[in-house]
This record gives sequence, structure tokens and C-alpha cells, in this order.
Amino acid sequence: MQAEVIAIGDELTGGQRLDTNSQWLSQQLGEIGIRTLFHTTVADDLAANIHAFRQAAQRVDLIVCTGGLGPTADDLTRQSIGEAFDLSLVLHQESLDRIRQMFESRGREMPERNRVQAQFPEGSQPVHNPHGTAPGIDLSVAADHHRCRIFCLPGVPAEMKEMWEQTVGPLLQLQLGNNMQVVRHFRLKCFGMGESALEAMLPDLIRRGREPSVGITVSQATITLRVTVLGRSDEACRELMQPTIEIIRTCLGNLVFGEEDDELQHAVTRALLERNESVAICEWGSGGLMSDWMHTVSGSERVFAGAKVVTSFQSAHRLLGVDPSLEPCDHAKMMAATVRESSGAHYAISIGAFPKSVGNAEAQVFLGLATRDGVSVVGRRFAGHPNIRKPLVAKQALDLLRLHLLGS
Repeated sequence: MQAEVIAIGDELTGGQRLDTNSQWLSQQLGEIGIRTLFHTTVADDLAANIHAFRQAAQRVDLIVCTGGLGPTADDLTRQSIGEAFDLSLVLHQESLDRIRQMFESRGREMPERNRVQAQFPEGSQPVHNPHGTAPGIDLSVAADHHRCRIFCLPGVPAEMKEMWEQTVGPLLQLQLGNNMQVVRHFRLKCFGMGESALEAMLPDLIRRGREPSVGITVSQATITLRVTVLGRSDEACRELMQPTIEIIRTCLGNLVFGEEDDELQHAVTRALLERNESVAICEWGSGGLMSDWMHTVSGSERVFAGAKVVTSFQSAHRLLGVDPSLEPCDHAKMMAATVRESSGAHYAISIGAFPKSVGNAEAQVFLGLATRDGVSVVGRRFAGHPNIRKPLVAKQALDLLRLHLLGS
């Protein structure tokens, strides 16, 4: 079974609100083995809604839509479905009575406009809404030589989720019966190489149509490889994806630093905990970002010995005694050495100042790593967007320590 999720509302298409309902619903559909092929976001426009429902019904087996079930003039979902599939709207007396009782329980009289919430396309069933005045809609229609089931839910996330969990999800599981499967994902996190170069190291793994599928995404220089598989159970999915995971790890080696929600600070903290060692940090170009990340990791208080953040040659001299006249490379070296000595940590990482002309091919920011054996310094050039410079250099510094701890 393949699905489309439709989110309705001017506030979504106009950018005033983020559509988190579609994300959540797609996750729930995947949990029961239904693949979401399309996300459609449509404004409060009757013609656009009619077109969206007609198009979706022709290309998928299931539509789950949110929004447009309120009592106001811009709530068009019922009317849109009726006109899209030539169905009259029929009053459902039980739903009307319940809406009226809900208002009475709050000491209010039901406005006549709310009567529209008890109208349903003929042939449909109401979906009970325990805590709202907008019942959902469950309807099956014929489209393009197949049947398409449509569930319409309120746009209010709390109501939508409750109705899914109590009614819609169980109904779909019942419909799937013995054919129900689950979609499971597994993420491997990588750092230290560009996306295209890394993909070239994976023989045929990211080919379209491959099972399990392997997707690749990049966020601030961290590459995520997402392995996706369809199976009868969690255990069956893991067994199916394990050979692919092993191929990735073999091909990429130490470029893989973690799994699922891991970031580089988690990998570094784990490695230090295993060795019962500690690190101190001195940052300039990254503005304290690396230190902030380390603070967020559980257990980091046992391995993170402290940090210094400097903002100029003068502050580096004042806080660390580093000679302002040093070359940038030596400046980073002295920052790491001084912070390691003052903190008593086993290691220290330093990030120097960004060069004034980042676009210059010769311009570099220098990273220092101080260990018991001395201090090493590496330079990094930047060609990426200015917005990722700080997170990128912070990740490069953490990765420098991670690779050292791995013996690379």
C-alpha cells in the first residue's frame, strides 16, 4: 500500500507555520509498512483542494489529510472531497448531537455554523474525535481503476495524533491483516570527506531500486547514510539490512563515526570514557561552539576538563599568555599546549582565528592537538557557505581528536 499525505491551510503554504503533521503521519505509516510517496501542501482554496484530492486518489491507495475540518468559511475539506468525487454531503445526526453536547458541557450554545462539522460525504464514516468538535472522515472512493481510502483528520496536532492512535492506525492495521509489514531505517554518520567522494567508495549501494535502499544526506558537513528496509518484524528488518551495514563500514572505515543520533561529540566522549582520559578545549574561530556541544553529551563531565574561548589576539594574550606576534600556525599550537597544561587534561584541542580573507586560496584556519607527546597543528581551507564555517571547523577539531584516539 502506498500513501499520500495532504496538509491543508493558508498558514502552511504562506510559511507562517511549519507542517509537522505530515512528518509525524509519514513516520506512523512507515511503522506499519505503508510507504508515503507524496507530501502535498495546499492552501484554503476550493479548486486547489479538489485538484489535490483527485490527483492523489489516482496515484496512491491511501490518502491521509489534515486540516480544513473546522466550522469556518475557509474550512473546505468536506466540500472539496464531495465535489472531487461527485458525492453529496449528508448530515450525520449522532455527530451533530455530540458536537452540541460538547458545547453544552462548556456552558455554551452551539453556533449554527458548527452544524457543518456534522456533514459528511455520502458513503463515509465519522472518525471519533475525543477532545474536539471536528470529527474525522473515513471514505473509500473509486479512482483510475482502483480503490483509494481517504482519512481526513483535524489540523490540531494533539487531536490528530489521538485520532490516529485510537482509530485510524488500528483500522489500517486491520485492513492490512497478514500483509502488514514494517519499514525500518538505520542511520550511519560519517565525517571527513565530501558527499560525492564518499558515494564513490560505496559500490552500487546508492543505486535506485536497490533493496535495502541506501539514501545519503548532508548537514553541515556531516554525512548520513540511511539504510531502509521493509520486513515482517524489527528482527527481520535488522537481519535484512545487516549485510549492507557491514559493507558500508568495511568500505568507509573510520569515516563512520557513529549511528542514529550520534554526533562527533558523542563519538569523542565515548572514546575518552573508554580510555579514562580527558580533553580541554580552546576556541577562537568557532566561538565556543565545540565546548557547547561537549556539554550536551551525557557523561561528558567525566572527560571534559574545561574550555577557554578567546576573541582576539589581545584576549588570547591576557587569558593564556600567548604572544600576539606569533604566526597563526604557532598561535594555535600555543593555545593547545597552554590549555592542556593549565587544565591537567590528557589532551587539548585548539581552533585558531579565521583568516581575514577566507576566499583566498592560501588562507587557512589552524587546529591544534596537544598530547603527552607534543603538539601537532593542521591547517584547513574553506570553500563552503559562510553559515557552516563555525560548525565545520568545530567538527574538524573534534574529528582530529577522534582519529588520534583511534590511532589513525
